[in-house]
Amino acid sequence: MEIRSTFRTNTYRSIYTTKINKKIYVLHAFQKKSKKGIQTPRKEIDLIKRRLKIAQNLAKGK
Repeated sequence: MEIRSTFRTNTYRSIYTTKINKKIYVLHAFQKKSKKGIQTPRKEIDLIKRRLKIAQNLAKGK
């Protein structure tokens, strides 16, 4: 799930999940700087995926 917020001329995004044992893990938040397109940059997506795996392992007690 993604939350977007605009403050002045800047756009901020928070990516999070609530599907891990009824807990909310904030995986990443960043300022969107691209002036063209609405796609989240690949490096941001890769970082979020790595952090999701870490959160899943923490929830399993690993």
